[in-house]
Amino acid sequence: MIGESKICAVVAAESAAAMWRQLKRALAQTRTIELRLDWLANDGEIERFLSRLAAKGRGGARGSGATLIATCRRREAGGRYRGTIAKQLVHLGAALRAGCEWYDLEIESASRCPAELVDVLLGEGRQICSAHFFQSAPKDFKRVVATLSSGRPDAIKIAAQCESLSEARRVMAIARGRRDAIAVPMGDVALPMRVLALREGRNFVYAPVENATAPGQVSLDEMVNLYRADRINRRTRVYGVIGNPIGHSLSPQLQNAGFQARGIDAVYLPFLVRDLKDFCNSIAALRMKGFSVTLPHKEAILRYLDDCDELAASIGAVNTVSVRANGKLFGYNTDYVGVLRALERHMPLRGSRVLIFGAGGVARTIAFALSRAGASVGICARRSARATALARAAGGEAIARKHLRSEFFDAIVNATPVGMYPAIEHSPLEARELNCRLVFDTIYRPRVTRLMQLAARRGIETVSGMEMFVAQGTAQWEIWTGQRAPEKAMRAAVLAALKREEKRQRGRRSA
Repeated sequence: MIGESKICAVVAAESAAAMWRQLKRALAQTRTIELRLDWLANDGEIERFLSRLAAKGRGGARGSGATLIATCRRREAGGRYRGTIAKQLVHLGAALRAGCEWYDLEIESASRCPAELVDVLLGEGRQICSAHFFQSAPKDFKRVVATLSSGRPDAIKIAAQCESLSEARRVMAIARGRRDAIAVPMGDVALPMRVLALREGRNFVYAPVENATAPGQVSLDEMVNLYRADRINRRTRVYGVIGNPIGHSLSPQLQNAGFQARGIDAVYLPFLVRDLKDFCNSIAALRMKGFSVTLPHKEAILRYLDDCDELAASIGAVNTVSVRANGKLFGYNTDYVGVLRALERHMPLRGSRVLIFGAGGVARTIAFALSRAGASVGICARRSARATALARAAGGEAIARKHLRSEFFDAIVNATPVGMYPAIEHSPLEARELNCRLVFDTIYRPRVTRLMQLAARRGIETVSGMEMFVAQGTAQWEIWTGQRAPEKAMRAAVLAALKREEKRQRGRRSA
C-alpha cells in the first residue's frame, strides 16, 4: 500500500495559494496526499506551488511524515494539463525534488516516452502507471494490467466508469491479492464501493479536499468523519440505503451517528440503485447485514425478499431489510412507526379526520397507520384512480382536489416528494387548500418546506418530516443492532447536516 494512510486526500485547485490551503487541510486528516498539478491554471502556477513546497522543506509537508503523490495528468487522459509530455515530465521531476515520493504517470504519456528519458527525469521517484476509462469499463482487464505492468512501475492504477455494482465489483477484483495495484470504480453507482474497497486492507481510496476530480468521489471530510473509512476492516458490518435518487438522503448521517455513539464497528452507505436485481445480487458479495429502502423501491423490493412481517405485507411496502445469518432477506416497515410518533406528539389520532395528499408507497403506509390508530382517513392524489384504490384498501375515502377548499381536516399530510430539495420553491398544495389545524410534511429536506411556510402564514401548526425520519430511522437501527438507539445523538447529526445545507444555500443565494 502507498503511504501509511488508507485515505488519499486529493488536493486540486487553480491557484498555488488555494492548493497550499487545501494541502494544509489535508494534512490535518490523513498522511497520504495526491497533488493534482494539472488543475493549476498554468505552468507558472505549478512552478509557484512547487517552489513553495520545496522551500518549506522539513518544516512543511515533507516534515509531517506525509506521503505525497504528484499528478500532472494531460487532457487526453482525462486530466487538465495542456502542455507537452516533455513539460509534464519536467513538472513531475520538480515535484519529486520538492518532496514528493511518488508520481502518477498515465499510460497515454508513459507509452510515448522512452524508458531512458523517464528514468533520467523521474528516476528518483516511485511510479504509479495509471489507466482511466471515463466512458465505460473495458471488457479485458487482464490486457490492461499487462500493458500497465510492462514498464515495471512500482504500482499500477486502473480507474473505470461503472454503471452497476456488478461492474464495480469486477473493477475491485483487479486489486485482490496484489499489493501493487490500485482499483478505482468511478461513477455515482460505484460510490459505496470506494469506501468498501478499504475492507481488505490493501487498497486505498481517493477523497477530494474540495474539488471532485472524478465521478463518484466522496469528500475527504465525509470519508474521515461520516464513514470513518480509515477504520474499516473485514469485521466491519455494512449497512446502507438504496434509492434513486439517493444523494439527498441524510440516512448516512443518522445511522452512522448511532454506530459512533455506541462504539459499534459498522458503516452505513448510500447506494444509487437503478437496477434492483443488480443490487440484490451484490448483497452477499458485499457481506451486507441490512439496508433501508427509499423511493422508488419500497414496493418492488418485496419480490426479492424471503419473508416480511405481517404489517409490511399488508401495507405492501418495505423500508427496512435485515439480512439474516443464513443470507435470507426479511422486510419491515418502520415508516409506520415514524408517522405515528410524529403525529401523536401533536394531536390525538383516534377520531381525527386526516387528509393524505398522495397515493404512493409513503402515502399507503401513512394511510394504514392512521386508519389502524382510529383516524378517519381521506386520500387525495393527482391520479384519482390510485387515490380511490388506496382509500378502499385502507378503509378511507377518496377526496377530489376540487373539494379541498370547502372541506376541513384536523390534519393534512403531504406524502409526495413535491417541495423536496433542490426544488424547494414548490408546494404540493395551495394556501387556500390548507383548511386544517395541522400540516405535516413528510419531506425533511429542507426542514421548513414551502408547504409549511404557507401553513404557518395562516396560523396552522406544522410538523417537519424530520420527526418521522428520525423515528423510522431509529427503529431501523434497533432492528439491525438489537440495542436501544441513541436517539439524541442521531437527531443532532441530522439537524447539524440540515443546518449546514441551509447555510450553503443562503451563501449561494447571496453570492
